[in-house]
Amino acid sequence: MFGAAAIAGLAYIQYQAAQAGNYAIDLFGRAKDTASSTANTLFEGAGDIYGRTKNGWEKTRDSMELPQLPAWLQNLLSKDGSSSSNGSGGPSGQGPTPSENRSGVAGAGAATAAAFGLDAESEEDARSEEAAARDDQMMMLTRKMIEIRSLLQTVGQSDSLTLPSIVVVGSQSSGKSSVLEAIVGHEFLPKGSNMVTRRPIELTLVNTPNAHAEYGEFPALGLGKITDFVQIQKTLTDLNLAVPEADCVSDDPIQLRIYSPNVPDLSLIDLPGYIQVTGYDQPTELKEKIAALCDKYIQPPNVILAISAADVDLANSTALRASRLVDPRGERTIGVVTKMDLVEPERGAVMLNDRKYPLRLGYVGVVCRVPHQTSSLFSRGSANIASAITKNENAYFAAHPSTFGPASSLQVGTTNLRKKLMLVLEQTMSASLATTAEAIHQELAEASYEFKVQYNDRPLSADSYLAESLDAFKHSFKGFTESFGRTEVREIVKHELDQQVLNLLAQRYWNKPFDDLTPPLPETDALMDLPKADPENVLWHLKLDASTASLTKLGIGRLATTVVANQLQAQIDRLISTSTFSTHPFARTAITQAATAILRNLSYDTSDELEICIKPYKYRIELEDNEWARGRENISAVLKAELRDCESAVKSVEEAVGGKKRLRDVMGFIDRVRSGDVVLEGDGVGGAGGFSSSLLGIGRQAVFLRDRADILRMRLLAVKSKQCANKKNKYYCPEIFLDAVADKLTSTADLFLDAELLSKFYYNFPRSLDTHFRSLTPGEIEQFAREDPKVRRHLDVVRRKELLEHVLKEMEALRQLEAREKRSASRGTQTKTLGDGDGSRKGRWGLF
Repeated sequence: MFGAAAIAGLAYIQYQAAQAGNYAIDLFGRAKDTASSTANTLFEGAGDIYGRTKNGWEKTRDSMELPQLPAWLQNLLSKDGSSSSNGSGGPSGQGPTPSENRSGVAGAGAATAAAFGLDAESEEDARSEEAAARDDQMMMLTRKMIEIRSLLQTVGQSDSLTLPSIVVVGSQSSGKSSVLEAIVGHEFLPKGSNMVTRRPIELTLVNTPNAHAEYGEFPALGLGKITDFVQIQKTLTDLNLAVPEADCVSDDPIQLRIYSPNVPDLSLIDLPGYIQVTGYDQPTELKEKIAALCDKYIQPPNVILAISAADVDLANSTALRASRLVDPRGERTIGVVTKMDLVEPERGAVMLNDRKYPLRLGYVGVVCRVPHQTSSLFSRGSANIASAITKNENAYFAAHPSTFGPASSLQVGTTNLRKKLMLVLEQTMSASLATTAEAIHQELAEASYEFKVQYNDRPLSADSYLAESLDAFKHSFKGFTESFGRTEVREIVKHELDQQVLNLLAQRYWNKPFDDLTPPLPETDALMDLPKADPENVLWHLKLDASTASLTKLGIGRLATTVVANQLQAQIDRLISTSTFSTHPFARTAITQAATAILRNLSYDTSDELEICIKPYKYRIELEDNEWARGRENISAVLKAELRDCESAVKSVEEAVGGKKRLRDVMGFIDRVRSGDVVLEGDGVGGAGGFSSSLLGIGRQAVFLRDRADILRMRLLAVKSKQCANKKNKYYCPEIFLDAVADKLTSTADLFLDAELLSKFYYNFPRSLDTHFRSLTPGEIEQFAREDPKVRRHLDVVRRKELLEHVLKEMEALRQLEAREKRSASRGTQTKTLGDGDGSRKGRWGLF
């Protein structure tokens, strides 16, 4: 009886809804409360009556204003009025979100819903728990395959080592960019009036279900995470415009990865749009180059996403024409018809059902235009436009239910396009896995063979190579420290001071008062008269004292420190050139700078302190007999070496003139001029005596060298004479005295330099190298190792072998995951066959 009363109440509400809505709702509530306490069997028996009243009740409920009703009644009516999916992006209901209706399914399907572009108001959100789990599994498979594809891209070197991508082609202004931006949910592609897309854009979408932020990365540029999509758009524009207009387009791809919880896992390639006519400011071969670039990417096994505008006949679609050439049966081409709202619905439906240009994967109609009233909200590129585009599409297609409704079997909407792309990409990648696995096995066998034969299975990494090179260099440096000590420092400093002694002797004793083509002045106190000079001659005393003061006040501290530091720097350069660092400009620079910095810091204090140590010699110098004897022996060797250098220089001048006879003639003419036998007219700048000015200049050099050699022979005889055997005759033998003074200065300098410069440098330099190289980033270490071509090849072989092994492991894990997914899908299909007769879902590949 209660059940019959409830049914009667429902029928009465249907009849009186238009006149007394509030009363009907109240009566229905009381009837429902009463009916809930009765047996469910009575309601089942009255199901046919309720079915007849359902359609009328839905109209009545839709006419009510829910906000004016009590909360409990709103919840009741909302549960009763949940939207149902029609699979075509049709009208949306006003029901609650998936988390309110299906709390048990939300955890499994929320990420997939966001990736497909579903929201709280979309009909597609009413998926079953089984469908959501299946979609999640499909997304996981696609994501794993995209990861494998990225790994294969890093391996490179072979066209067979790749997995398919979706290549987006279409003519300019066909809406190609709008489709990609609708899938991503942001305006990020370059836009402009003069063909701004000049390079392929390899776009990898990565679904990040647990992330809240959306960002992009350019792996090849190392710019880090870019959360501002306006900046991404600017970067893409700059990279494209970097291609010179004379080159038209470039096949060098731009790699971009976008991470977002609102995108599906996809691998897309955006290409420059086809053109029909070349502009006056564009190269004549632009059309052919764009076509050739697109043909390169639409080859198998890639999937072709052919974009065509609805206001252009498919017969004139450049994208379809190009796809037919490489895919005549349409087995891997998806047709996308954009701008569906610009044509009559019937014409749009005809294009989606086209039989003249059939595609196995079918056509999808979309309206990717952002509504004008909301476009200002997304002007700064930070907001996601996917929801606005989906609402706009749903509103348009829902306005024509007879044309685009469920009965039409047409696929429309960006949501369906996302799902189709994911399914097709997964299927295509799965079909290519076997071929790719065979190619990987072959490449791995070749890499393993090369690794064994050429490198004897010796593992190598950038870190280990740097460590080995640094250890070897420090070992060679240690050997240098054992061979370069106080003795070597003494030799370097003494040789430098010997040169200073020779300069002083030449300046005060040896040089003649003329060096030009002029008669000589009369000489007073000639050097040849020195052995017979008066011991009390003040002039010779002043010359020796002045020479000694010049030597001791020369700045021995700075001079000695500088020459030793330069020698250390030269030895470091020699060690670098004989080590593995010789082929590494980065390491050479780093080591050289480290040594220079340490030596510079040590040189300042060492030179000042050494100058203080030799300060007493500036005022008083006393020599022992053994020091005089040692100076006599040493200066003899120095004078002999200087004489040999003069004689060698004379021979070089002879060769430059053209022979000894010619040089003798020039020198004879110069001697006659200087002796006054020949008088020149003028200054002789333009030549004289039949000799050119350049030849006379060479002759003067030869005369100088001859005279210097004569003086050296004379002074060698004087040094060896008995007169110079006694230190009391120092004024007669200035060469010996100055050499003995230089020897005393050297003894003080080498002791101090060994303790203050060498010891500290030997201690600090290896530690400075450790500190510097340990602070290198992994990227810098990799850059260092790859500077050597042989090491770079070794690293490439090792890395290639490891990557191939890693890819094989990932593919094996993917195969197992796909096998489990297929078993799950098979069980789900059997369950639906037994328990679901509406056939609303045809399995994973029902969209095909």
